[in-house]
Formats: sequence, C-alpha cells, structure tokens
Amino acid sequence: MISVDSGPRPNTGLRSDLAALLTAYARHDPPRSIAIVGNAPVAPDPARAAAIDDSDLVIRMTSFAVDEPGATPALGARTDVVVFHRGVVASPNLFADYTARLYLLVEPGRLHWEPERLPDWWPADLGFQNVPNREFTVPLNALLGFDPEVAEWSTTGTLTAYVMTELFPAAKVRMTGMSIIERPDQTTFAHAWGESVQVTAEHRLHAESALLRTWMDTGRIEVLP
Repeated sequence: MISVDSGPRPNTGLRSDLAALLTAYARHDPPRSIAIVGNAPVAPDPARAAAIDDSDLVIRMTSFAVDEPGATPALGARTDVVVFHRGVVASPNLFADYTARLYLLVEPGRLHWEPERLPDWWPADLGFQNVPNREFTVPLNALLGFDPEVAEWSTTGTLTAYVMTELFPAAKVRMTGMSIIERPDQTTFAHAWGESVQVTAEHRLHAESALLRTWMDTGRIEVLP
C-alpha cells in the first residue's frame, strides 16, 4: 500500500483557480450540490433526473447520454461540465452547445505513455482545462494503492468524484451511472449511449469500488440509485 504522504502536497493556488473556474459554470457560488453522471445505463426515474437537473453543478463524462424530449426522465438534461479524454467516442451530446460548457481533459496516461496529440476531429475552437495529474491523479492512485511505476489508474468517474470532493468539500456530491460500485467484476462497461466497451487493462475496479463505498459510508458522496 502506498502512503498518501508520499505524494505531492496540494497546490493551494492551483486548486483555488480550478474551483473558481468550475464555480463560474455553477448556479450558485460556491456550488452547494454537485451531480456526477456516469455512463452506465439506469432505469427511468423522474425523481433521480430532477435531483440531477436541480443540482448547482451537473457533470457528465465521455460518451454521455441525456434524457431525450418526450422520454421518461432518467438522467436529466442539463450539462455544465464535461470530463473527457483523448480516446473518447463522441456521442451526439459530447460537443453539443460546447461553447456554453466547461471541458475538463483527464490524461492519466501522460504519466506513462499517452502522447500529447489531440484528435483532429474535435472542434477547432474547443477550449478545455487539463486536470493536473500531479495534483489529483497521483494522490488518488495512492489512495487506491496503485504502484506509480505501473500504468494503472482509475476510471474517469472516480477521478471526477475525487476532484469535486477535494475542491468543494462542503458540497453535497451525488453520483449515478457508476456500475463499478455494485459490479467490480465486470469486464465490459455498458453505456447509456452507444455500444458496450471493454474494461481496459489499466483499471482496477475492485479497488475503486472499495474506495467509493468508503466515501459513501463517510458521507463524502451520495449515490443515487
């Protein structure tokens, strides 16, 4: 197990700047409630959808889905922040209304082998903010007990939960669409939009599931069924 103290000390200025940027897209300063919507499909539930859309800040990730007009609500329709990576498969929602959203690029693979090149099919004027690896990925990997010399890192959903709870510890952080909590043995990820994808070699779902359950028990996050 890697000691958390072995990682870098938090950069207060960097964290303050990122928190201020996120707050600029929220309905309240600072956000009192944050919804993190993962990619896993969920059953229709108007109450869940309302809880998501009523949050001060709504965050979705990668190939995400939103409720379509006329459909029974399940995931809500608002999107304030998109958390994504270079290998994203774009759903119709990913770049919709992109000038009105904040895009956070996660790149844990840059600690190992991932190149800096960006896909040429992204909007040419897309602005985004990198999630700093040394500030967030490295300490989260330490919490998960990962070897820093090995190419292993969390899923985007768990990293997003870590970033938001670190930046806004007083906020109520709700998560949904996170199948790894109940199904850490899965080898494929079913998505609310698009086809299922393979769980890639760098992920250790049992470690993530255990950490997320600890956060649930301590009230750091709440999971919407």
